[in-house]
Amino acid sequence: MARDLLPILESIGLDPKEAQLYLTGLQIGSAPASEYAKRSKLNRITSYNSLEEMVQKGIFTMERKMRAKWYAPVAPEYLSIEARKNAESLERILPELRSLQGAKHRSPHVRFFEGWEGVQKVYEDTLTASGELLNFANSSVVREFWPEYDEEYVAQRVKRGIHLRGISPDDAAGRKVHGDDKQYLREIRLVPAKEFDFQNEINIYDHKVAICSFGDGGNVFGVIIESKEVAETQRQIFEMAWRYAGRK
Repeated sequence: MARDLLPILESIGLDPKEAQLYLTGLQIGSAPASEYAKRSKLNRITSYNSLEEMVQKGIFTMERKMRAKWYAPVAPEYLSIEARKNAESLERILPELRSLQGAKHRSPHVRFFEGWEGVQKVYEDTLTASGELLNFANSSVVREFWPEYDEEYVAQRVKRGIHLRGISPDDAAGRKVHGDDKQYLREIRLVPAKEFDFQNEINIYDHKVAICSFGDGGNVFGVIIESKEVAETQRQIFEMAWRYAGRK
């Protein structure tokens, strides 16, 4: 089980040796480098150097006992907090990083996702939105494919404070969802279901357009188009539809 945790620790910035030593530390607590080397099956000098580096990074603490250095890992919660801080810092500077790209590197980036797991990755990407989500969706279709949609996706969107404006067919499902708008950080406008019976879902956010298709026979797929120009055009189309949907 502990070995399964190594890739996760490496994904937040620990190298393989550091990850192994951290897991060992959680099991043995405060101990000298020699004990870490023995339990981790690493070279003693390598263990010592890695432990010293992790002390500098704040991942381990060190105290002297009987003229020897004893090392202990910080609580796992600390790693989680630091990982979130790093992710939030990266999100804040994304616009600046994008601005450094030359024009020839800003051509549309299209990603295709197959199957239900792929579509869920598309939804996960919409949760990275730095601002409002604009949405064309059929409230009943997505919930037929994903019964836990509200608990697993909508709840996460609300938790992250992402507001949604959406256009949906005026049917029983659409009216039910519309009735809960304030609770779920959204504003839905309904359009005649006979004329606008959406079978795909489109989300517009930041410089991206995400499309999820719930086809017949299990042919489910998603597409993310990352392009400032494409997203802006789709945003204008949405605003035009939004005005129409607001007419009484």
